[in-house]
Amino acid sequence: MKNIVLIGGGVLGSQIAYQSAYKGFHVTIWLRSESSIERAKPKLQRLHDIYIRELTAAKTSKGPYSAGLLENGRTYTEQEIDARIAHADSALRDIRLTTELADAVKDADLVIEALAEVAQQKIEFYEMLAPLLPPKTILATNTSTLLPSSLAQYTGCPERYLALHFANNIWALNTAEIMGHPGTDPDAYEAVAQFAEEIGMVALRLKKEKDGYILNSMLVPFLMSAQSLWAEDVADFETIDKTWTLATGAPMGPFRILDIVGITTAYNILTNIPASADPTTTYGKMAKRLKEEYIDTGKLGINSGEGFYQYQ
Repeated sequence: MKNIVLIGGGVLGSQIAYQSAYKGFHVTIWLRSESSIERAKPKLQRLHDIYIRELTAAKTSKGPYSAGLLENGRTYTEQEIDARIAHADSALRDIRLTTELADAVKDADLVIEALAEVAQQKIEFYEMLAPLLPPKTILATNTSTLLPSSLAQYTGCPERYLALHFANNIWALNTAEIMGHPGTDPDAYEAVAQFAEEIGMVALRLKKEKDGYILNSMLVPFLMSAQSLWAEDVADFETIDKTWTLATGAPMGPFRILDIVGITTAYNILTNIPASADPTTTYGKMAKRLKEEYIDTGKLGINSGEGFYQYQ
């Protein structure tokens, strides 16, 4: 694999694209509109600034390093660090952003779809993409909670379709969960696992389909529990976070994590639950507050500068 195409430049789409470019792959991001391109550029610049800051600090540190940037357990010369900084600079410079889908995918080895967590949006996109994909191309989805078997029939290449799920802040929390469906070609599965390792991830191979994979099967119920306490006015979000961090020693609470995940993603996961349509249910109260107090006011999380908390 050499040519990687990201579908969507949101929180994770931009991270996967930048990390792949940092590791030497040719990367294109397809976006729906010119305004989407303009929204993606600051995300890529933010990632560049983080990489440069961490790499520069590594010149005077023996670690630990963010595992997607540098290998822990070895010492780097200043020249080696400078070479990695050059990789970060070229990643920002060389990532191509386009609204032309056919041109974006015409020579793609791997297309990674990172659209919103809404099944119908993914289906409509796959039906548009299917006639454009070269026979060699593997299609992966970064869905957080949907099963690839529920979407494979719409892709035009079900045997080359699977899920590739990343944790947020992938340069530091470098996991990549690989999950096929019963019709996934084992060779496509292994090719994606190898790609994950080549961009500095730890490839976590799932033996069978599970909505939520490994990580989100544990994380989503935790975040839902926190949101239910907040939506039912049991406690404010600061108190809920404080309870979790003080009682467990965790570095951050659930609402800090929600800001990193992105409020829109959290909302989309909620709206996949039928009960969220009823504003009298706990799920409905959670969805209503997220939309009215955060999404409608532009407080989308850390990438927008404000979510539950404010960020510089």
